[in-house]
Amino acid sequence: MTSTSSPRKRGPSVARHIPRKRFGQNFLVDRSYIERIVDGIAPRPGDNLIEIGPGLGALTRPLLERAGHLTVIEIDRDLVARIAAEFDPDRLELHNADALDFDFASLGRDLRIVGNLPYNISSPLLFHLADYEAIVRDITVMLQKEVVQRMVAAPSTPEYGRLSVMLQARFSIERLLVLPPGAFRPAPKVESAVALLRPLREARPLIADQKRFERIVAAAFGQRRKTLRNALKTLASEAQLENVGIAPRARGETLSVADFVRLANSVCAVK
Repeated sequence: MTSTSSPRKRGPSVARHIPRKRFGQNFLVDRSYIERIVDGIAPRPGDNLIEIGPGLGALTRPLLERAGHLTVIEIDRDLVARIAAEFDPDRLELHNADALDFDFASLGRDLRIVGNLPYNISSPLLFHLADYEAIVRDITVMLQKEVVQRMVAAPSTPEYGRLSVMLQARFSIERLLVLPPGAFRPAPKVESAVALLRPLREARPLIADQKRFERIVAAAFGQRRKTLRNALKTLASEAQLENVGIAPRARGETLSVADFVRLANSVCAVK
């Protein structure tokens, strides 16, 4: 399926801006998908809405129309100049910044984050956003389809890994829709997908030491062919694995999020 197989309404033209590979720029131009994404977000007046990477404004315009006010974060100075020239600064707060380094806490609370995330930095940016879960209402992001598959993956599947565990420990995650390459200009070589993340809040598993949990998860998936006994030998002993019902010869991809939490908490308890 591509957007050229049947006539579609188009969004803004990209003819006057040359997409920059170093910023991973693929601009959404298919209006039917733009409308579906905005409908899924369902912005309302008063929402603390933040868009990462507004680009040429395909989502910016309808989001601003519905919400009345929008904060955007854009790294490309040329695009920042275009945005500043088009939008009323009383309605659109513009930050020329790298979202990977941006302090989202500076924008208040109850954040609704939206973005067509650059595929080349999607995982680091998701980890960065996860650090703000306490002040986030929801996150709606467009990513490479394979990344979204990893985000929602279940244990013992090829897609399940560090990203799956770290995000599922903090959010409920839902894949909303898949977009073909033809919905973008330039067209990427892969399909894209939109994911909705909502903080678990009271349902979030209690993690005694977040840093230790992160180290255990990273080590478990660092070399997928290694057994946990070998992958975690500097972090957890065989006895500690067995004490929480985990076989030392198992591999990281077989453990659920709850297993990782239980193991990390057990290790903390004996330190």
